[in-house]
Amino acid sequence: MKVTEHIQNANGKTLFSFEILPPLKGQNIQSIFDAIDPLMEFNPAFIDVTYHREEYEYVEREDGLLEKRVVKKRPGTVGICAAIQNKYGVDAVPHILCGGFSKEDTENFLIDIDFLGIHNVVALRGDAVKTETYFKPEKNGHAFAKDLVEQIVKMNHGTYLDESLENSACTDFNIGVAGYPEKHMEAASLEQDIYHLKKKVEAGADYIVTQMFFDNQKYYDFIEKCRTSGINVPIIPGLKPITTKSQLSMIPHRFKVDLPNDLVIAIAKAKDNKEVKEIGINWCIQQSKDLMKNGAPVLHYYSMGKSEVVKRIASEVFKD
Repeated sequence: MKVTEHIQNANGKTLFSFEILPPLKGQNIQSIFDAIDPLMEFNPAFIDVTYHREEYEYVEREDGLLEKRVVKKRPGTVGICAAIQNKYGVDAVPHILCGGFSKEDTENFLIDIDFLGIHNVVALRGDAVKTETYFKPEKNGHAFAKDLVEQIVKMNHGTYLDESLENSACTDFNIGVAGYPEKHMEAASLEQDIYHLKKKVEAGADYIVTQMFFDNQKYYDFIEKCRTSGINVPIIPGLKPITTKSQLSMIPHRFKVDLPNDLVIAIAKAKDNKEVKEIGINWCIQQSKDLMKNGAPVLHYYSMGKSEVVKRIASEVFKD
């Protein structure tokens, strides 16, 4: 079932979903099942699986020169999605990136997941790799998520890169894109960011999942600005509980989001990370309850493999 169909069929009831990371290369899929199993009692409508593009590392050769090598540290997104749908009967939503993909790579990725009966996808530009200051698209790849959405929509209409194909099958992908209640880090302003978000929706995006936020008012203001601009697709809030003191500086630096002063003070006063985790869980529970009360279509948790934390939150929020 498509994500938007789940939302429509819920008739206003807030749904539960979460995102997982593929395991590091060398680990098996059991670590994924171990992270999912504790959360199945909350009947997730869908499970997102992130895609991690290649990284570059330089290895010294015997002649003393440096050799650039491409490394994928978390492969397996497509296989994990297939395994989730087979084992749990829950819709899996693979992420697909502009970064690291040519247009042909994108088409082949979409063909594979279509063959597997996966009909949801989140289309993202992706971040720059560590060796880049700014994002650079792959040769013959897409520079913007809007362009990626357009390619997916074309396949939904039976149009492939090889224009000589006849009687080509239409795919049927439901397309999610990212939204930023506090603007994307590269956007000049929130208004400019929403302008580009609208372009993604006009290109064919069916729903939006937000970057994490810790002040619900920013989400509500974001929705109002989106609706005023003519964006009318579902906007799903993304949530992440803080669990360590180091995240006080890491999250604002890496994701460019603000932390409410009350939360900052409480975490700063905590004597250890065990206490920080309790503060973060309780904060996220209150966020979740408020979002549910105000009609959020889905509460989507960035679990980062920490299912125990998300389970504690869901046990309080979805206990009925």
